[in-house]
Amino acid sequence: MSSIADMMLHKIDQISFDRGETHYGQVCRFDGQFVECYGFPAPIGSVCEIETLTGQPAMAEIVGFNDGRNMLAMLDHDAKICDGATVKLINTGHHIAIGDGLLGRVTDALGEPLDGKPLGRLDDTWPLAGKPLNPLMRAPITDPLDVGLKAINGLLTVGQGQRIGIIAGSGVGKSVLLGMMSRYTNADIVVIGLIGERSREVGGFVNTVLDDETRARTTVVAVPADRSPLLRIRGAERATAIAEYYRDKGKNVLLIMDSLTRVAHARREIGLSLGEQPTSKGYPSSVVSFLPRLIERAGTGTPGQGSITGFYTVLADGDDGNDPVVDTARAILDGHIVLSRNQAQMGIYPAIDVSLSVSRVMNEITSPEHQQMARQFKRLVALYLENRDLILMGGYRQGQDPELDSAVQLWPALMAYIQQNEGEKADIKISIDGLIALMPK
Repeated sequence: MSSIADMMLHKIDQISFDRGETHYGQVCRFDGQFVECYGFPAPIGSVCEIETLTGQPAMAEIVGFNDGRNMLAMLDHDAKICDGATVKLINTGHHIAIGDGLLGRVTDALGEPLDGKPLGRLDDTWPLAGKPLNPLMRAPITDPLDVGLKAINGLLTVGQGQRIGIIAGSGVGKSVLLGMMSRYTNADIVVIGLIGERSREVGGFVNTVLDDETRARTTVVAVPADRSPLLRIRGAERATAIAEYYRDKGKNVLLIMDSLTRVAHARREIGLSLGEQPTSKGYPSSVVSFLPRLIERAGTGTPGQGSITGFYTVLADGDDGNDPVVDTARAILDGHIVLSRNQAQMGIYPAIDVSLSVSRVMNEITSPEHQQMARQFKRLVALYLENRDLILMGGYRQGQDPELDSAVQLWPALMAYIQQNEGEKADIKISIDGLIALMPK
């Protein structure tokens, strides 16, 4: 042995902690974030309790093994753990209790209610990591989804079972947009995962979303930014598992994940702590592999099942559209909606930049006339913005370009079409009819 500490550790490893059961161990090393304990049979992902000086057990999750010992990451901050503390296996963490008792409720990453009231009956279980689906058996996306917003219904039509990203910097109206979609979308079940957000925003968003009309079909999984990275990842997986459960029952589910970037940050923290090498901008390779695994769980089900339409917010730090998480999300998702800071500064809400946004399934679920009108709308917006400085300086005279003349004339109407008050709902028929009526023939 190279040191006294290693000799003591070897001695501890030889001790048997036989209490008549196989799910007890004892702490042999603790560095404030990771615990090593004498190994007992348990798979990675298992949740354990560790006794503390305060008498309130601390929670931890098994993340690996080292020379016959279990490695656990703490789920609680600042736990008062001593050498030799008892470690108890609670559950393998691979299945969650689920049922209609979750509707109208707000739970944390471990399924505990955050509103201080007991949950209703949860008679079913579902694997936290989901059930794999044969890609050839998945139903195609054939029907549009009414999200209640003109700009999306008319210009970026979303299909039932589509996965789409909302790419935005901070302070451009992302939370308001998500709140409108959660209330107005025509879905049987709405599952909202608030992962890594500020506690103040979590409370405000929940109070806005859970009203008398939406409570019966909505459930929220909230894991604020001050929780451990493992809890943030578990919260994202729990929200997705709830959506999968209802899809399996034939429901059309709206899944809102706010935000995918915070989930990636949590996975980065864990990977770097376990010794992974950072690759692009500090992200280890495990982040790139984890995001597709999470996103691919959404989408259409097999014949007879429902669908999960997923909206994943992606934070463009510093409005950087080339951030690794932004790039990865764009490659995996079936489209993206970009929120523009320039439009937000002009008072245009929702601040959707239609020229940079795209829905990859729109042409498969809309009529040729609708597609033509949407392309024409985007063309006029892009043309006006390209020449905006020239127009404002007085360097352009009407009559030089008929198409630009049309863009200048219609600009107020184009922006009025995109804008929508928070309390206003626009169904898909109204959105399409308004678009067709607006465009010059």
